[in-house]
Amino acid sequence: MFAKLSLFQLALLMLGGSAWGQQVNGEDYDSPDGGPPADYFAADASLPVDKILSAVSKLSQVADSYPISTESDEESQIFSDWASFDDGAAIVFTADMDVDCDGLDHDCDGNPDGQPQTNWGSLAAYEVPFIVIPDEYLTQNEETLSGNNIAAVICDGKMFYGILGDSNGDEPQVTGEASWLMARTCFPNDSLAGDKGHTESDVTYILFLGDKSVLPGDVLNENYISDFGKLKSMGNDLMNSLLSNIGINGDDLAETTSTSTTTTTPAPTGDNCSWPAHCEGASCSSDDDCADDLACNDGSCSS
Repeated sequence: MFAKLSLFQLALLMLGGSAWGQQVNGEDYDSPDGGPPADYFAADASLPVDKILSAVSKLSQVADSYPISTESDEESQIFSDWASFDDGAAIVFTADMDVDCDGLDHDCDGNPDGQPQTNWGSLAAYEVPFIVIPDEYLTQNEETLSGNNIAAVICDGKMFYGILGDSNGDEPQVTGEASWLMARTCFPNDSLAGDKGHTESDVTYILFLGDKSVLPGDVLNENYISDFGKLKSMGNDLMNSLLSNIGINGDDLAETTSTSTTTTTPAPTGDNCSWPAHCEGASCSSDDDCADDLACNDGSCSS
């Protein structure tokens, strides 16, 4: 029996790679220091984090902005340059990382006023890597953000996958918040807690849009994720689609970050418009990518 089981495990490892061992009983991992290990929801190591961050730095279409905390005047901009793709569509923002323990673990250390519910259930902050966005933004974008959407979080040079699990209703509403598990995985040596977050605005949040990005209910209930292999595979697929859309193929970063093709497009020929880099001749995926009265025709802004 032992030999057969060992062979079966070996076959799964060969065929399924890292998926073996990532189907879990959530209750077993629902403790402050006993959550799922980082490699269960880490992005594939081959994904070029540095090139992704370089592309993020070039984004220009601001959909909204929110302060990073109730005590700060610093604002985090939500960029929508990548929101119109058929596959891998996403919004992006960079902020700090406060700790959200709302849900099943609302009595976590440093969180005396936690709420027992999260937006789509009562997630366990110790077991589920989730992120939080402002409630106002969520309400305005429910068509593409139906809940439990896959998110990629880049922190301290690493990238992890999670889900959109909750919204922030503070006054003012803020960005830059993630579950206990996500925060402590990003910054394992900082003893983050409900009353102690990561204060530097150097965390990038990439939140995927649409039904294709929603973690299915057969691997997620109102409390726990039961299959981290599914979370990782969906995250890697969505990220690869996004990278293809913006021209990152592991070698060259395309000059544009709003094109729906994988090739570098010629520089815009016109520069007399109200939105630099979106004038006549600029690459585009929709009319929203073009300045003034220009329209997107065959992937290029034109009159």
